[in-house]
Amino acid sequence: MDKVSPLAPASFPEIPGIAGVRLGGIAAGVKYENRPDLFLAELAPGTKVAGVLTQSLTRSAPVEWCAKVLKEGTARAIIVNAGNANAFTGKAGMDGVKVMTGAAANAVGCDPSDVLVASTGVIGEKLPADRISDVVPSLFNSLNEANWPVSARAIMTTDTFPKGSYQQCEIDGVTVTIGGIAKGSGMIAPDMATMLSFVFTDANLPLELLRKLLRSGADESFNAITVDSDTSTSDTLILTATGQAAHKPVSDASDKRLKGFRTALNDVLRDLALQVVRDGEGAQKLVTIDVRGAASKRAARRIGLSIANSPLVKTAIAGEDANWGRIVMAVGKAGEKADRDRLTVAMGGIVIAEKGEGVADYDEAPVAAHLKGREIHIDVDVGVGRGKARVWTCDLTHGYIEINADYRS
Repeated sequence: MDKVSPLAPASFPEIPGIAGVRLGGIAAGVKYENRPDLFLAELAPGTKVAGVLTQSLTRSAPVEWCAKVLKEGTARAIIVNAGNANAFTGKAGMDGVKVMTGAAANAVGCDPSDVLVASTGVIGEKLPADRISDVVPSLFNSLNEANWPVSARAIMTTDTFPKGSYQQCEIDGVTVTIGGIAKGSGMIAPDMATMLSFVFTDANLPLELLRKLLRSGADESFNAITVDSDTSTSDTLILTATGQAAHKPVSDASDKRLKGFRTALNDVLRDLALQVVRDGEGAQKLVTIDVRGAASKRAARRIGLSIANSPLVKTAIAGEDANWGRIVMAVGKAGEKADRDRLTVAMGGIVIAEKGEGVADYDEAPVAAHLKGREIHIDVDVGVGRGKARVWTCDLTHGYIEINADYRS
């Protein structure tokens, strides 16, 4: 594993066990040696599952399989390998999926159609599925409610640290737990989902409500991050609800009893998404971009991502250079309405450009100090409306080139 990102959390969280979920990881030798690279979760009978998947037109065989399982809305297991994306491999891709889901189904005691599957890693290489099926029985025997750290490590590729998060809340006075893991470091520009992320809860929620909550939460978290503007062939975000918590069922999204759960779920999704950005390949700085005054929320999001995806903006931040002209450029190319003569740009809370030009004689010292930090804040007002959005990215360093130049080796 590469040197841990300087933006990594201090430690992996102590995620509580979630009733109806047993999980674990094991080394299968798909690509990596002497490290876990296969994850399995067993879900209680009746577990409901919702997901959002990549909209890439070259999406992988595992994503195609998940799309079918998610239509039914229930599952008994999730199996995931790292090191090989099982993408763009023709008929062999689906053959590999069938081996993986078949092995998991045999272990859990269900039909393969009740198994969700994901793969992450190199695109275009055939999956050594037999290595996976050979170790699934041992992996299944090791599953328990506490195996969160090894599970998170088992889905990593170029990640430098395992990503986990949890929250607890109450529904009808009953404690409900939400816990999840994620992986991602490069090829990060989600389009309806993210790299790989699996979130679990014991809440008793109907399928349509689960789907609605996930779509809403993903839009404000995973769909608001970017590392390098590239959407993966394998992006998969899954939310499972075992229904094991002893509260009365909640069926209406507007039910006040759901307020705490909605907040907790969104907090977990946002935390996982930000950990992905913090682990952006070669990243040294986390960048938060707030766009205001846009024609709509959608327009603000598009402008924010234009800034966040600009190599010129990202390299300026890496070089700790307050080059606001690059931000103005990125606003202009976004294709959304912006009033040049009302445009305002601030860094670290200091306005450095406004009314169509740079602020005369502004004190650059606090801006320079801000840019030397690990967390950077850019605020832009485009002066045409009330739309606003927040997106997150990281800086672009030479480390990104080094990692991706020899990724297949």
